[in-house]
Amino acid sequence: MQALYREWRILETKGHRPVKENLGVLGVLGGQLASAIPTLCSRSAPIATLAQSGPLMYIPLPLLRHSSVYSRESELAQKSEFSIEGLREYNRSSAARWIISHCFEHKVYFFVGLVGFALTYIAFSGARVMFGRGAEIIIAGGGAEAVIGVSLAVLILSVSDGLFSLMGSMAMVILSTRVERDSRHELYASLLGKSQTFHDQQRVGDIMARATDDVRQLNFVIHPGIMFMFDMVLGFAVPMIYIATINLELLLAPILFVIAYVIVVRRYMRRLEPVMMQQRMQYGTLSARLEETISGIEIVKVAAQEIEERKKFRRNAWKFRDYFVQQGKIEAAYLPLLMFGVAFGFFFLHCLNMYGRGILSIGDIVAVTGLMQVLSFPVFISLFSISMIQLGLAGARRILELIEQSADIDENLDGHSADVIGRIEFENVTFKFHGMTVLEDVSFAVEPGQTVAIVGQTGSGKSTLTQLVSRTYDVDAGRVLIDGVDVRDWNLDRLRSQMGKIEQDIFLFSRSVAENISFGVQGATQEEIENAAREAQAHDFILSFNEGYDSEIGERGVTLSGGQRQRLALARAFLRQPRILILDDSTSAIDSATEDEIQKAMRRAQEGRTTILITHRVSQIRWADQIIVLENGRAIARGSHDELLLTSDHYRRIFARYGAVDTLVGHMAAGGGA
Repeated sequence: MQALYREWRILETKGHRPVKENLGVLGVLGGQLASAIPTLCSRSAPIATLAQSGPLMYIPLPLLRHSSVYSRESELAQKSEFSIEGLREYNRSSAARWIISHCFEHKVYFFVGLVGFALTYIAFSGARVMFGRGAEIIIAGGGAEAVIGVSLAVLILSVSDGLFSLMGSMAMVILSTRVERDSRHELYASLLGKSQTFHDQQRVGDIMARATDDVRQLNFVIHPGIMFMFDMVLGFAVPMIYIATINLELLLAPILFVIAYVIVVRRYMRRLEPVMMQQRMQYGTLSARLEETISGIEIVKVAAQEIEERKKFRRNAWKFRDYFVQQGKIEAAYLPLLMFGVAFGFFFLHCLNMYGRGILSIGDIVAVTGLMQVLSFPVFISLFSISMIQLGLAGARRILELIEQSADIDENLDGHSADVIGRIEFENVTFKFHGMTVLEDVSFAVEPGQTVAIVGQTGSGKSTLTQLVSRTYDVDAGRVLIDGVDVRDWNLDRLRSQMGKIEQDIFLFSRSVAENISFGVQGATQEEIENAAREAQAHDFILSFNEGYDSEIGERGVTLSGGQRQRLALARAFLRQPRILILDDSTSAIDSATEDEIQKAMRRAQEGRTTILITHRVSQIRWADQIIVLENGRAIARGSHDELLLTSDHYRRIFARYGAVDTLVGHMAAGGGA
């Protein structure tokens, strides 16, 4: 199988991929499932690659699913950039099965709850039977001992009813809380494993709504949702069994009622389900709009758009409210309550008819009418339980929609895991984003320890190029090699752990200064953190805070200036000691005096490390071993700073604002002529 994989990779690098974009690859050797070849993308109809005694063949994967060699274990594992060893796999074939599989993870509480409610209805219905026996004793003029005996039996059954109900409720509360916890953990782990492409397409507010409120609905599905469903099933079954023990003929009205009830409830659920789903979707839209407005509150205020944003939020809130109104209208037309009243009337008439025929006694009538009345509670609570379950199922579908979306990149746990030396090579790399070509046929090589500067106009693909090195995205054609190994063949965690990146848009967590600097470096000492801060010229301003390195930073570092945020990011990179350092306009918000000091630290940090530098500052570019000029996604020039000033018109235009350019070019030309 390894030979097959190598052949596939060779064909791919030569531009002869067995499968194109959006096709899956599955290796089957000798008629039996062997191992999965990395999937390029799994959003469209996948193709299975079979290695038989002859050449490679292609068959549709849906057909393979129905073959004898296919099993659930043989499916391609869902791609993920992150996985947790030993994480439980749940049945995701439907929302209901997913919830049930979570419940069965804690089956003890599930069955304790089921047994508890079963015993509750047995005791509760038994007490109704004893009421009938007591009525017979009183009518027959029985003695005090018989009446006391029946009373004690009713007392014991009633107390047992309460205790069993408490046991079942406690079990269901624990179960619902654990299912909520496990499902939230599963969703969070899934989100961590999604690729950058996935997150680029999501609205943060909607994800937050799914991770909080939709997950919370799962709790209500179980308690009181499933608990009420137990009540419904047992509330029908147990009283009818007791009625059957008194006289089978009495089951006529209850059975007809249950049949009609099931038919009406199914129609009710079909009407309610789409409304509940739209309600959850609108809640996600409402949350996304709120998150966007709060995140961009500075822009909103500068543009004086508070009133307009309020109108937009109000429109979304009214849409959310409208779905609740639709839900209320459907629930108001809930017929089973009326149907039960009619069924109870016919049941009582039937009892009187049987009494007139001498089949039933007064005591029997008291008992069976009490048992029939037990059915009223599950009919009543079904109005609420069905709504809760439908709401929870809608939330579960939204959660599964996120979890089931495939990632474009796999962590490749069995991939190359050596120490990075630092050689980077691009071989005819082409990359497209949403169908638009961002990089086209880019080739260059950087030796270990060298610094390469990437320059070009805005939108030329500079930042995208660095994201291909860290495998934030995968190339569409060609290869990106680290130490001669395709980045797709590296263990993703091992590769990224040896890289450091500082971007212009610095992200800091709402944690202490020390925690932000040591992020990604487990067990860093305070001395190491402070040394990294000194290297980044951040130590002095950190000590000016009231709590120094323990000072809490606001969300995204809003309490700091742009220069302070960038210096903390530099300190974070210095502490990690990466083999490959990526600096994406990392000193844009730093004043000239501070920049001079940081440049010295950065040059020390670059020693022995491969560095990719994106900047337009000549003071930084001139130190690069080589400079690559990008235009419209293509590498149009390459060389040193002095060489490009002489040979590249595009490079000279980029730095035309520096008055020394013409003088420098003239001087170099004169020197060359001599």
